[in-house]
Amino acid sequence: MRFLSDNAARVCPEVMAALADANQPDGAYDGDALSQRLDAAFSDLFDTPCAALWVSSGTAANALALAAMVQGHQAVICHEEAHIQVDECGAPEFYTGGAKLMLAKGSGAKLDPAGIAAFADTIRTDVHQTQPAALSITNATEYGLVYAPDEVAALGALANARGWGLHMDGARFANAVATLGCSPADLTWKGGVDALSFGFVKNGGMFAEALVFFRPELADATRYRRKRAGHLLSKGRFAAAQILAMLEGDLWLRNARAANAAAAHIANAAGERLLHPVEANEIFLRVTAAESAALRAQGFLFHDWVPGVARLVCSWDQPAAEVEALARAIAGL
Repeated sequence: MRFLSDNAARVCPEVMAALADANQPDGAYDGDALSQRLDAAFSDLFDTPCAALWVSSGTAANALALAAMVQGHQAVICHEEAHIQVDECGAPEFYTGGAKLMLAKGSGAKLDPAGIAAFADTIRTDVHQTQPAALSITNATEYGLVYAPDEVAALGALANARGWGLHMDGARFANAVATLGCSPADLTWKGGVDALSFGFVKNGGMFAEALVFFRPELADATRYRRKRAGHLLSKGRFAAAQILAMLEGDLWLRNARAANAAAAHIANAAGERLLHPVEANEIFLRVTAAESAALRAQGFLFHDWVPGVARLVCSWDQPAAEVEALARAIAGL
């Protein structure tokens, strides 16, 4: 019974069907009819003009987004446990031509305006110190906490006042929207977000993520960077087909709600073992080594986050019987 990662989940049937439907001759690279529909589809979803590019990974989406806002001699402020710092093998630095990641602290991997302002105020403005040019936040965070629209807006106001771009790593953006019940617009451009890495793979896609620019001019040079980086797929219609299928009928929200509901059920059984509130589809539990071994002996697979903490991730297709079994097992520890 796998609770290791939503990356390991199945591709949802609607996406598989869309891939089959896309298996017709069409334009190459991003010149096909499906790829040409992305700007309009995301503009409708966010109720504002957008430029949207498909890429094959969240790492590429994040790094290309930052490269659109930051030059090599500048910096990106992010949380010290942000995915772009901990799990992307230097890709942001590579794609930006060497821009520095400046690491800030915050509970649950969340950043707050006062803390970021105080952090930035320690940076001298002379040529001997790297100057921030962007702020990157993750929603939902690496600990499964969500930024509400007012929190995004507060960070957006700070970024705007200081002349920074604001990037949102939305690998689990769908889970955040599903939890909050707000519009995608309220959580992004209305709060000052300039670029969103909109995750689909964790939520039922196969290999397609969307890089959404709310300042469409940022996409111009990014199209060249995407090609230069080897992410311009020759049969890009298959990436576009996945994304459009997920947007159709709000499938992206349906899948995220299912994953969130599974996590909430397990969280209800965990009680005081929870390290953080469960606001998306990740659960962080305080467990001893013996308790972890006991859970694994019952057939549950999960990740040891740090000593004494287990991370469990629910997927869009998590079988209800497995969810119930894990909830009972945790309650019985």
